[in-house]
Amino acid sequence: MSEPPVNEPYGPLPTGGAVHPMTRWGTPVMHRAQRKVTAYDDELRTLVADMVATMYAADGVGLAACQIGVDLAVFVFDCPDEDGARTVGVVCNPELTLPEGKDRQLEEADEGCLSYPGSFVLCARPDRATVHGVGADGEPVEYTGEGLLARCLQHETDHTLGTVFGDRVPTKLRKKLQKQMEKSAEDYSADWPA
Repeated sequence: MSEPPVNEPYGPLPTGGAVHPMTRWGTPVMHRAQRKVTAYDDELRTLVADMVATMYAADGVGLAACQIGVDLAVFVFDCPDEDGARTVGVVCNPELTLPEGKDRQLEEADEGCLSYPGSFVLCARPDRATVHGVGADGEPVEYTGEGLLARCLQHETDHTLGTVFGDRVPTKLRKKLQKQMEKSAEDYSADWPA
């Protein structure tokens, strides 16, 4: 069976990073807007490589810097679309554009978060999204997706703004998330996935 195609419009994700423990909801850095990236240097490249390594170690499709405790508005992603084709990228200082009016269609699907592991609930989000920002090299980037990729772009941009997806669901579903997380806590040690 052949591997699904990989869409790398701005090149491959960096490799060679170190895996970090996942920062959990409740940690202050997860609940405040992140500092803008202003230096596109070796320190940023190392951070991005570490984020990629951590995302893969946790079997995630996206990861924001705050999820490894770093207060910077940057995320990485490697997310499949409905056909299995993967899109990969790095976005610093993301700005999200969502459909409006009659073009806005909500899609309700299970959503989870690596910083609240083992928990999934239905969360309605627009079925298409575009993110503009800057890559790790300082060049402008733009990604547009539908379905899971649209959800990923929205979820990760939210992280850079201090929003966790639990903030977007009703209290009843937040309680369900809490129960699921507590039930699976022993599967995710404090230093997971490092």
